[in-house]
Amino acid sequence: MQVILLERVAKLGQMGEVVKVRDGYARNFLLPQGKALRANDANMKRFETEKAQLEARNLETRKEAAALGERLDGSKFVILRSASDTGALFGSVTPRDVADAATAGGFSLDKRQVEMNRPIKELGLHDVAVHLHPEVTVTVTLNVARTAEEAELQASGKSIQDRAAEEEAAAEFEIAELFDDIGSASQDDDR
Repeated sequence: MQVILLERVAKLGQMGEVVKVRDGYARNFLLPQGKALRANDANMKRFETEKAQLEARNLETRKEAAALGERLDGSKFVILRSASDTGALFGSVTPRDVADAATAGGFSLDKRQVEMNRPIKELGLHDVAVHLHPEVTVTVTLNVARTAEEAELQASGKSIQDRAAEEEAAAEFEIAELFDDIGSASQDDDR
């Protein structure tokens, strides 16, 4: 199906372009969302008469998205989840979780604006892209942890595995000291 784009659509085209798309994509997404019109003579004339208004509306929404993007870019959000001792999550972090964390942080985001290339299934810091407008994309950092204390530790640059290794080394040192104390005590008894 041929459609006229009423706004920039990622990986498809710019406003005003006539592009060929699959019928289902046009009927189920582009047309109901108001992102396109069917390409025919009447709609071409309608687009030409409304072009200035569409460009002004697009410029206004882009300015709003850019202003929000400046505040949101580089923001860090903490998401608490249950996880194993090795750091593997019981489940995963979804775009809805990211949107909810951003909303709790004072930003209004929709889960459709969050782009995750792969699901987040382990503890740690993760960068996630957020599309505020077809021309405005920002990156936020998710701090996925089991507790608020772990989140603070991860934010300072240490990982859960580093902390576990430090605790294990400290435990081994205490055991070694204990055996040294026991060994010196038995040598005193022998004398």
